[in-house]
Formats: sequence, C-alpha cells, structure tokens
Amino acid sequence: MNARRRLISTATAALVTALGLGSLTGCSGGSAVAANTGKFDVVASFYPMAFLAEQIGGKHVHVTSLTSPGQEPHDLELSTRQIAGLEETDAVLYLKDLQPSVDAAVAQSPAKTKIDAASLTTLEKHGNEVGGHAAAHDTHEGEDSGGRDPHIWLDPVRYAEVARGVGKAFEKADPEHAADYARNTAHLVKRLDDLNTRFKEGLAGTRTRTFITTHAAFGYLAERYGLTEEAINGLDPESEPSAARVKDLEKLAAADGVSTVFYETLVSDDTAKTVAHDAGLGTDVLDPIEGITGKSRGTDYFSVQDANLKALRRALGAK
Repeated sequence: MNARRRLISTATAALVTALGLGSLTGCSGGSAVAANTGKFDVVASFYPMAFLAEQIGGKHVHVTSLTSPGQEPHDLELSTRQIAGLEETDAVLYLKDLQPSVDAAVAQSPAKTKIDAASLTTLEKHGNEVGGHAAAHDTHEGEDSGGRDPHIWLDPVRYAEVARGVGKAFEKADPEHAADYARNTAHLVKRLDDLNTRFKEGLAGTRTRTFITTHAAFGYLAERYGLTEEAINGLDPESEPSAARVKDLEKLAAADGVSTVFYETLVSDDTAKTVAHDAGLGTDVLDPIEGITGKSRGTDYFSVQDANLKALRRALGAK
C-alpha cells in the first residue's frame, strides 16, 4: 500500500541476510509475513484476529498470520523472518497478553497502526470455574485463582465489539477505502448478532447448565448464556490439574448431571479422557477456534461456532 517502502532496521536486515532468508513473501493466512503487496498489509497474531482482518478488509487488504494452522498460539515463538516483516507491514492486529513473543515484537515494530483487540472490549478475571455457581466454590492450593481471560472471541457479543473497533482503525489507517471497511464491518457485526441469537435460543432450555472443558477458554461464552464452565485446567492449556480438582469435578459431574468432558483439537486430550473415564462420562470436542485445521468441525469461525453450539446442546440436554 505505501508508496515508500519502510526500511528494515540495520540489525534485522543484517540478520536476515546472514540467514539467507531473502525477500519476505507469503500468502493470506500463512505464517510468513508479506509486505508491500500493493494492498493494505495486515499482520494478525493468530486466527481470530486474521479472520476479523479478512472479513473487514475484504479485497483491499492482504492478511498474514503469525501463527500457523494447527500451532498452539500460546506457545508461539516468532522467527527472524516474522519479526522483520513486522517492521514493514502497514498494520498489526493482535491480542495483548495472549502471546508474549508477539507483544514484545509489536512493541519494537515501527508499524504506524497497531491494534490491540484487548483494548476494544472488556476483559475479566477468570479461573477454573466461571459463571453460575462458580463463585460459591473454594479454590484449592496451587489451583488457578484467575487471571485476565483473553478468550473474548468466543463470545459473539464481545467479538462484535472488537470488530467495530478494528473497522474504525482500518478506516482511519486507509481512508481511501473507508466506506468499504464500514460496510464490511456492519455485515460482520450482523452475522455475529445472528450467531448470538442462535446461541441464546439454542441454550435456553437445557437439562443442565454446567459443562466441563480441558482449559478455561469458554468463560465469556458461559457467562453470556447463563452457563457454568468447569475447567480441568486454568487459562493455561498445558497445566496439570491437582488431585483435589479432579475429585471435585467427579463430584460435580454427578451432582449437576454432567454427561460430557470437552477437549480441543490443538491440545492433547489425554487429561480430558482420563477424567472422563474415571467419572464415567463421555467426551466430545469444544473448539476454542484458535486455528482452523483439517480436524476442525468447520472451515471458518462461524461454522466452527455452530458446531460448538450443537455439541453444547447435545451435552447439556437441550430440548
């Protein structure tokens, strides 16, 4: 988009040359970073941010993602090529505090437009238990007592708030196409409103309001629709639950009529299956939509969310 090519810092350029990385190229949705494509170049930190950029930007943007499909975003470490690309892009769209390596690189990037999705809505503190009767439960020693939960995209209402903010930022950064960005944003927000309605109506009458997940990714969704999320782990998907936590989940499952332990596609399902086996429960997938792969139950955010709704209805005993 820019007529004048941004200069890569001397240190970065030297390192790129030394490693023989050559020119920075990539295609939309890839993990390499492309700049100076003739469009409004946007680097997104991971899939939910890339999806927003593509939906809002439409034909006027070229979007690349720092996180490859199938890669667990919490564990991302940036390559030299990606860091160099961040110095040339027109805009960066990321979610602060989710990926430390991205936060550090964005802080050093000279990109004129830096959009932190976390600043466009409200983040809450969530622990292993969110919503419903969670407040009445005690936290055991060593258990996650709660931190700022970054999983805002799983709540269609909060995700719509972020979409509006991203749309405004695109309009300001690329005023030539502002009208198209505004129109695309309005269309996306309407789709998210419709998704919110589907969830609200689909989860209105269920046999139980409690569900168990591998890690605490669905707190905002639970709060939005009057459910209780009970997570085996906390906000960190790789953490290990305490024996006391596992015992509590077994008691809770029996008391609340829980039938299913949900696991996700990008993290090992061993813990979920062990807990489910010990408690006599079934298992199913509830996707936090941190990336789309061949194992995903859908090809984009909306189709995977609809699959999540179907799985929740089945597990909660919807009428």
